[in-house]
Amino acid sequence: MIKQYIEVGKIVGTHALKGEVRVECWCDNPEFICKFKNLYNSDGSIKYKVLKAKVHKNVAILLLEGVNTIEEADKQRGKILYIKRQDAKLDKDAYFIQDLIGMTVVDNSDNNIIYGKITDIFKTGANDVYQVTKDNKDYLIPAIPQVIIDIDIENLIMKIEAMKGIFDDED
Repeated sequence: MIKQYIEVGKIVGTHALKGEVRVECWCDNPEFICKFKNLYNSDGSIKYKVLKAKVHKNVAILLLEGVNTIEEADKQRGKILYIKRQDAKLDKDAYFIQDLIGMTVVDNSDNNIIYGKITDIFKTGANDVYQVTKDNKDYLIPAIPQVIIDIDIENLIMKIEAMKGIFDDED
């Protein structure tokens, strides 16, 4: 099921004295979070209006409406921040990690081979690596165009062209 609200980070501390919070970003970079005028809690029942946003080192510094002092900012520590899916504009062939986790990985051919489910995603710098788990055994596949043939978010299916050696069982 595709969730309407997507986790983007966690408030990990305060910044300065006027109520700004430091947000550990759970997306590609802190600039992504700084683009949003509104952030939410997990079900959207609470909206945090972003009055000011900037990047500082590897975190986003946000000033949220109603948070005017360091004491009020400190009370926000530990909160998970979400965006509305419809507010996000992703590049072609870019996906939210939470949409990929749990996806069934199958062979691109018609031979009905199921390799397993995506259980984790690692950022390696050059490309992401997907951990695929089947029968308590983990396999790592590179997220490159030669391997990832199709991603069907609606049906939670990823078709791949398996590289030699990845899924070959050891004797």
